[in-house]
Amino acid sequence: MIEVENLSKYYDGFCAVNRIDFSIQKGEIVGLLGPNGAGKTTTLRMLTGYLPPTSGNIKIKDFSIRSDLIAIKHLMGYLPESAPLYRSMLVYDYLEYVARVRGLEDKRRHDRIRELSELCGLREIMHFSIGELSRGLKQRVGLAHAMMSDPEILVLDEPTSGLDPNQIVEIRDIIRHAAKEKTIVLSTHILSEAEATCDRVIIIHRGKIVADDDTQRLMEISGLKHVVTLSLRQASAEAAMDRLKAIDGVLDVQESSQSEDGALDLAVTCREGSDPREAIYHAVKQTDWILIDLHLKTQNLETIFRELTRED
Repeated sequence: MIEVENLSKYYDGFCAVNRIDFSIQKGEIVGLLGPNGAGKTTTLRMLTGYLPPTSGNIKIKDFSIRSDLIAIKHLMGYLPESAPLYRSMLVYDYLEYVARVRGLEDKRRHDRIRELSELCGLREIMHFSIGELSRGLKQRVGLAHAMMSDPEILVLDEPTSGLDPNQIVEIRDIIRHAAKEKTIVLSTHILSEAEATCDRVIIIHRGKIVADDDTQRLMEISGLKHVVTLSLRQASAEAAMDRLKAIDGVLDVQESSQSEDGALDLAVTCREGSDPREAIYHAVKQTDWILIDLHLKTQNLETIFRELTRED
């Protein structure tokens, strides 16, 4: 569906995107992640034809961004981070205006506005001025705008930025529903949203791709270990660390802290794929120590993201 080949973008000698390659299959939801300034928005703008690449190419279906820009734009709906809305217009008037610009004929235009008002939850606010709406409702109007021509591909730049938790869930549900029929590429800073929404994530750092896979595979191949945390009373740090290090699957034991109430907090690093909590429980049970807490901390997308985008 989408093929990005050796894509680069320079601004006056500064390399914002550095020779990246990736492909996206039809029907995928792909999240583009990275710290501020990593090159996410620049990549999306090149993908939509808003910015020309310095080098490389983007192919969508049988079209090239170099020679078939108009044809590619017909395939896409784009929602930038700040939705470009006319605040003085009523929601219905604005959507009708967008439909006319997109060339929808009368019957199709009214049907499509009705469909999008239901999908995006706009039915109750169609005669409100856009300037009166909350940021979350404005994002819904922006999504309706992006989907007006029923494009095959949706490109969304930070679609949940600045929204409250309820609004984030609502936008996520709209994206998931739209993904039944479309290919979706989105950028986000909210890593939990990428895990909940995306089939696959591409992590960009300093203009280069540092990871490209589904979240589960990233956790499997990242090399990061599981950590078991536990709190003990009536135990000395040295004795507890020696006893726990002898357990199969344990790679290291470190003292996290000594609580004010006298509890000893330990972090037990485990071999990949192992879960020694049962063995830890039995090891503690054979002593007079009191086990207060035992918890397995699995690596998540946030941990992997931090590891892959550390400045050092």
